[in-house]
This record gives sequence, structure tokens and C-alpha cells, in this order.
Amino acid sequence: MHHLGATRSSLKADHLLQTPDTFVRTPLPGALDVEFVIHVAPQLGARFSQMTAEFSEAGVLGPTLAQRFLYLIDGELELTVAGETHIVVPDGFAYLPQGTEHTVRALSKARAALIEKPYKIEADAPAPEVQIGNEASITALPLMGDDGLRVRPLMPDGPPYDFAVNTMTYDPGAALSMVEVHVMEHGLLMLDGGGIYRLGDAWYPVQAGDFIWMAPYCPQWFGALGKRPAKYLIYKDWRRHPLGE
Repeated sequence: MHHLGATRSSLKADHLLQTPDTFVRTPLPGALDVEFVIHVAPQLGARFSQMTAEFSEAGVLGPTLAQRFLYLIDGELELTVAGETHIVVPDGFAYLPQGTEHTVRALSKARAALIEKPYKIEADAPAPEVQIGNEASITALPLMGDDGLRVRPLMPDGPPYDFAVNTMTYDPGAALSMVEVHVMEHGLLMLDGGGIYRLGDAWYPVQAGDFIWMAPYCPQWFGALGKRPAKYLIYKDWRRHPLGE
């Protein structure tokens, strides 16, 4: 239903808040029975792309020329890579290095977050490896000693890898201890709960289903509100010199 053009979505020079009422679906080459919400891409100035892939039953994901990270929101997927087949269930994830041949097929209707980025080679670093896991099996780490704010790293941290993906979970009332301003850019998908996000000089109510892009040096802060924990999936570029190619 339209409400005379009202929406929480907002686009500024250094950030985007995109809410589900403004999502537009599109097909992409190579995919069968999958629709995509392209949240952010180089057309906006980002150095990566992030999408939500919405699979019909038996939908098949198309190939990519970049490295790919997949996080399953709901449904069930079958991932085949290096001759092995893996069943991916909600909160399951996979990292596929650039050039890795793989297939992803839905076993039911499903939604997945997709992050894709051209690989930035680090001289003399070993090649990145396929990573497959589930968030539930990863130990939650308190952020800066705050047990009310917990981080689960979904990617290895080391020279082969040029980006990081984490989940962050906030107990009601928990908040970042500082306003962050840094060279990394972010893609963020709210998975549960809600709160208030400061982006630049603007303050936004956010909730599950919202997407946020933060450009480098965008001032950012989040505090959780409500009676249930707030949780989001967050991407950042990582471990590469800003002057590197």
C-alpha cells in the first residue's frame, strides 16, 4: 500500500538505508527461478555488491566472476563445490574464492544474502580457501568486553582474505561504545530486532529486513531497542592497504 510517497528509505552521499517497501526485484544472467534485490553495487560507488537472492523451489544460482559469500536466511539450499555436496540450512554460510566452480540449488523456497567482490591479491599470501559453516557453531565474542554485544566472525582473518563478514547481536539496550569513523565500507542486513542507527548526521529507526550501506568514513553508531535482541549481518573490506590496486 502506498502512503503518499512515505518511506524510511534514505540515500545520502555517504550512506543508504533501504527498507523492504522500496525493494525492486530483478533477474540476473545465468540464474534460473531466482529473483534478486540488488541492495548496493558499483553504480552507487561501492567496491562490492550485496544482494538478497530469493529462490523458488529448485531455483539455481548463476555463476560469478568474483569471490562470493552466501548466508542463508531461510529455506534450504544444496551447494556443490569441489565434487562434494553440502546442505545449507538457515544461518549456514559459504565463502567461495574467485574462480571456484560451484552450483547452488534450492531444495525449497529460500532467501540468501549474497556478497560479491573482485579479489584483491596480496603479494606472497597463500590463496584463500573455500569456507563452509553455520553461525550457530561459532563462538560469540564480546565486543570490547561488553557481554551484551556479541560478534561471530564468519570468515577467517588472515592475509589471504580481503574482506570480513560477521554477525553482531545486541541485547536490548546494548549499543556501540563509540561513533566509528574509518576507511572500511560496510554492507549491513538487519536479521532480527531493531534499534536506532546513526549514519552521517542522520538518525534512523531500523528493523529486521532493512539494508544499510556505509561509505568509507561515514560516521556510524547503533543502539538496540525493544524487548528482543537485535542482530545483523555486516560486511567490511579488510586487510588491504588503501593505496593498493
